[in-house]
Amino acid sequence: MYNLIPQKLIRLAQSLQKPLYVVGGACRDFIAGLKGENCDWDICAPVRAEEFSAAAERAGFKVSAVFKNTGTVRMSADGYDFEYACFRTDRYVRGEHSPAEVYFTEDITADACRRDFKCNAVYYDIKARDFVDPLGGIEEIKNRVISTVVAAEKVFGEDGLRLMRLCRIAAQTGFTPSKECVDGARKNRAMLNDIAAERVWAELSALLRADIKYGVAQAQYAGLCIMRDTGVLATLLPELAAGDGMEQRADFHSHDVLEHTLRCVRYAPVNIRLAALLHDVGKPYCKNVFGKFAGHETEGERIAGEICARLKAPKRVAERACALVRWHMYDLSGATSPNKVRKFIVRHLDILDDLLALKQADYSACKDDLSVAPCVKRWRNIYSEMLSAGLPLTLKQLAVRGDELIGAGICPDETAKTLDFLLCECVTGNVPNEKERLIKHARARRV
Repeated sequence: MYNLIPQKLIRLAQSLQKPLYVVGGACRDFIAGLKGENCDWDICAPVRAEEFSAAAERAGFKVSAVFKNTGTVRMSADGYDFEYACFRTDRYVRGEHSPAEVYFTEDITADACRRDFKCNAVYYDIKARDFVDPLGGIEEIKNRVISTVVAAEKVFGEDGLRLMRLCRIAAQTGFTPSKECVDGARKNRAMLNDIAAERVWAELSALLRADIKYGVAQAQYAGLCIMRDTGVLATLLPELAAGDGMEQRADFHSHDVLEHTLRCVRYAPVNIRLAALLHDVGKPYCKNVFGKFAGHETEGERIAGEICARLKAPKRVAERACALVRWHMYDLSGATSPNKVRKFIVRHLDILDDLLALKQADYSACKDDLSVAPCVKRWRNIYSEMLSAGLPLTLKQLAVRGDELIGAGICPDETAKTLDFLLCECVTGNVPNEKERLIKHARARRV
């Protein structure tokens, strides 16, 4: 562990009279043998924030913030970010994410008991080059278990964000929450309603790419299952959880609506997992309101938009996910004419790769079939034919420009529609991509 610690942090530890500890994820990951992307460093000591920040600046750290009330300091050096916290105990008011009162202490066990999980309450004394384990966290890390530092009811009742942290950390590490931990989370799931949407979104986003953190296979699926089992999913996304136990046609599906959704995320590449999570969110609504699933992609687009707005997802992320939800059923049976598929491709070229990936994940999630989806195979063949024929795929590749159409007598207000028409006429073989032929074709359309 010592060899992994940045040299500047070692020098800072040596300059302090009190021990300086690394705590939390860095210790957990080292003991568990988890290797992933560079992490930030959480450090602590029984030293007040003002005194510590002064020592850090003398040691060459750039201090960006000092919070005297909570005893925390944010700083950076040599490309690393560090967050320091003085040993403390906290008192929370139920429903408030931040502690109502903070009491500073020199007792490491008291400091450990104000944290969330035992696996995150293992300390490494930098000067002594040894671990300090007040609550038995090392044993739990070795057993790949997550339990709370004190009674789960208290831990989750103090801070609702810990519910999402449980699901995300369990997913990333591959650890299994204890029964008491799951029960305590379930009893306090309503606490999530008091957490800022931005914080929830950040945790959900991290969970959806949980397998990237340490390379734990299917981590995102495991995390979603924990969200389901703790009731967190039903609290955050009731529209989605409504599909739990909702049966589907057995000839197409081996799983109910919710399990199918979770498996779609399991099979989806990381960049489309939000869309995979929301792709069938319209099914429970359609079934309950109309008695059937038909049209769920249209209702799903609307509901997905409402969910993204509620979670305050970035606008571009939300719009892309909603577009994928809207079109994931298009030509599912392969009965759409090739020309219509060609037109669809050029009009939605910006989402084509993601849409095919979602169609594939959706197909695989039906019966856990990893073979190429028939619709995906068909579309790839059509797209390949378009490329081989040298057909224009974008307006930039069209042999005529808007100003040239206007010069040929096309009304300026009709230019955009005319260009789209000509592009579709090219890809369906009705006119070659030649300027004069395109202009003539545009004029004939006006007659």
